Amino acid sequence: PREYVPSVEKGLRMQMDQGVLAKFPTVDFKATLYDGSYHDVDSNALTFEIAAKACFREAVKKAGPILLEPVMKVETVTPGDHLGDVIGDFNRRRGSILDQLERGTNVAVVANVPLSEMFGYIGQLRSMTSGRASYTMEFSHYDPVPRNVADEVIEQANKSKTAATG
Repeated sequence: PREYVPSVEKGLRMQMDQGVLAKFPTVDFKATLYDGSYHDVDSNALTFEIAAKACFREAVKKAGPILLEPVMKVETVTPGDHLGDVIGDFNRRRGSILDQLERGTNVAVVANVPLSEMFGYIGQLRSMTSGRASYTMEFSHYDPVPRNVADEVIEQANKSKTAATG
């Protein structure tokens, strides 16, 4: 019945926000409601909401979901004699070099680097370059998290979920 369609949508949206993998919101999917059976006495809005949540969890698990991480576009301007150190540090941070540009006596290195790998970067950069380099960072896009990192994140989320409930 049409009266239960908003409850199905509400359940779907709630589960979408709670996520299935590591409690992160679910994005980039399409859901279609084809049919639903009901019982005149036992059916109500809450049961349709709960059914939608369960259906969503089951469907997403079967679809093979992946975790996405924010990737930042980072531009570091450094004296040329520290160029190798800067590039090596980006590589250690799972970054990919996009470009190298000359800026007077300095070199600008442009790279895409996962945001999670950028914590502590300013201290490392100052240490590598004796405080002579600077950087800017802006959001670029989302990329799939590597499998080994995703497994670790999911495991930690499950541990914290178990600790909260147990």
